Amino acid sequence: MSDPLTLMLEDPRLWAAAALGVLLLVMVVVIRAANRAARLAHPLAQLGQRVQALGEGQERLAGGLHHVTEAQLQSQTAMLELVERRLAEVQGQMSESLHGTARRTAHSLGELQERLKVIDRAQDNITRLSGDVLSLQDILSNKQTRGAFGEIQLNDIVSKALPADSYTLQATLSNGRRADCLIHMPEPPGPIVIDAKFPLESYEQLQRAEKGESRTRAAQAFRLAVRKHLRDIAGRYILEGETADSALMFLPSEAVYAELHAHFPEVVREGFNLRVWIVSPTTCMATLNTLRAVLKDARMREQAGAIRRELALLNADVERLGTRVENLDRHFSQAARDVADIRISADKAGQRARRLDNFDFEDGRDKKIVPMPSNS
Repeated sequence: MSDPLTLMLEDPRLWAAAALGVLLLVMVVVIRAANRAARLAHPLAQLGQRVQALGEGQERLAGGLHHVTEAQLQSQTAMLELVERRLAEVQGQMSESLHGTARRTAHSLGELQERLKVIDRAQDNITRLSGDVLSLQDILSNKQTRGAFGEIQLNDIVSKALPADSYTLQATLSNGRRADCLIHMPEPPGPIVIDAKFPLESYEQLQRAEKGESRTRAAQAFRLAVRKHLRDIAGRYILEGETADSALMFLPSEAVYAELHAHFPEVVREGFNLRVWIVSPTTCMATLNTLRAVLKDARMREQAGAIRRELALLNADVERLGTRVENLDRHFSQAARDVADIRISADKAGQRARRLDNFDFEDGRDKKIVPMPSNS
């Protein structure tokens, strides 16, 4: 009798049922595995979406950082350009102002130097005039001068009594007459003529004449010669509008001068009427000494006037220099204020740059925006 187990193993239906059961079991396992895989795929999809969102946020953050960096660089560049442009403008203004002030100061100093040179020349003229003054005692002690006659003696006396530029020897007048000496006196009285062409022959005849009729004739001839010479001087050398209203007749001898005043007083009075003054070497020296004092006084007044004018100009130059120094001081003060303003602007720009670098932004209400935290 066959074993039931063997019969069962040999039964094909049994194997078919077993195969079907195994297949069902496999299907159940596969279904369960699919359900489990479906349940696990949903969190992974959510995780992928989160990762994608995180990547997009990082891209937006990187774009924002790039934009902020570009804005910061543009702001810093614009601020640096503004500061450099303002510094260049201030430097140009200061350079132009300093150059103009230096040029005006140099011009003022040059004018001051010219004024001082004019004052020095005026002082030298006064010193030279003082040095040209000779005492009357020195002139009268010259025996050769007292013993000379005519033009030589007159030239010697005049050259020692007056400065060289105050007279002219052998000066030609507008009427063609030539004066022995023309003293350039200021108005009034004006230029004064000295004539030295005295007729000594008549005086020598008077001295040689004996007493009596011969001496009377010699005295009359001497009187007529002197009167004619006085009239000639008045007519030739007293010119209205050109010379003074008087002239000098130089007598080369003290003896002739004494003879006229002692024995011919009417001739001397006629000379007074004609405004022709008779002078001897001694009185001529005294007269020239007086004229020299007048010339010196006039020239000192002229030089003093020139000095006063130069001092007035010097004072004006000093005042102008003070004004320009004040202007320069104002320019320096303005430049200092501009530099201080630029320094304040630069400090503010630096503070803004530091805030931008630290993402420390401020809105219109001065409230800080907290930067987005980074996901780590």
